[in-house]
Amino acid sequence: MPPLDALAVLPVERGGLAVELRLLGASHQVIARPLGANASPGPSAGAAGAAAAELSETVACLPSGTAGEPLPSRAARTLAGGWAYEFAAATERHSGDASFGRAVDGLRSALAGRDDDALAGTFPGSPHAVTALALDASGTGWRTWHSYPQTREIVMTRSRLVRRP
Repeated sequence: MPPLDALAVLPVERGGLAVELRLLGASHQVIARPLGANASPGPSAGAAGAAAAELSETVACLPSGTAGEPLPSRAARTLAGGWAYEFAAATERHSGDASFGRAVDGLRSALAGRDDDALAGTFPGSPHAVTALALDASGTGWRTWHSYPQTREIVMTRSRLVRRP
């Protein structure tokens, strides 16, 4: 999927990859490609050229009539250029507002001060309506969190690109 309009974008180079963390509101997009590949984001991983892999991961509620799929608990695929993509998602459900609030506050605390490799946004209606993205230390993986106060759920994703021999 091509880059969508974003509220915030954080470009990071680490682990041999150029990664764009993109905050889309209650949604996220991550665009990643090996360093030295085309500098401008292009087609999604499915259409990447043979010379280099490029990945566009988008987790979003798209407008009605837009092709989209339910969020899988696991997914993997081989990309061009000797890379593989791995994705996992889980939903954490809280029985009460206090437990949910503590979990979201803990997430905010864990990401505080990570301006060079993490993005977070809080949205109108609740201080616990948060979307956050963070690159891992290796730079080849990332995590995201989407919190939904109305259902007291936090949807968490973990993704990574792996160089295959």
